[in-house]
Amino acid sequence: MPISNEQVLVHRFLRLLYEDDYYPDPVVRRGEAIFVRLCERIEAERPADLSALYRLTHAATEEFNELEAEFDAAGSEIETVARDEIGQDFWFLANAYGFHDAYIEELIAPREW
Repeated sequence: MPISNEQVLVHRFLRLLYEDDYYPDPVVRRGEAIFVRLCERIEAERPADLSALYRLTHAATEEFNELEAEFDAAGSEIETVARDEIGQDFWFLANAYGFHDAYIEELIAPREW
C-alpha cells in the first residue's frame, strides 16, 4: 500500500544521519525502510488510539534494536545524534498521523540504544 499522508511523503527520514559520513548510507537506508513500513502499517491498520499506535511503534523500535548490530559492524553506532534523530522521526510520524498526545519516550519504549 503506497503512503498517502502528504506530510510523510515530503519528509526526509534520518536526514541528519545521511548528512554525516559516520553513518553508512546502506545501513541508514535500512532504518529509513523501517519508517516507511511503519507508515504503511499505520495507514493500513489505522490505529484507533495511542495504545494501538504504540504497538506499531514498538515493533518498529525493535527493528531498530536489531539494526544496531549492522551499525556496529560498519564501524558506526546508534549514539546520541542517531538516537535523537530516530526518536524525532517517530514523534514526527505520530503527529503526522494525528496522534498529537503521543509521548516520544513511549513511542520508542523498547529501545536498546
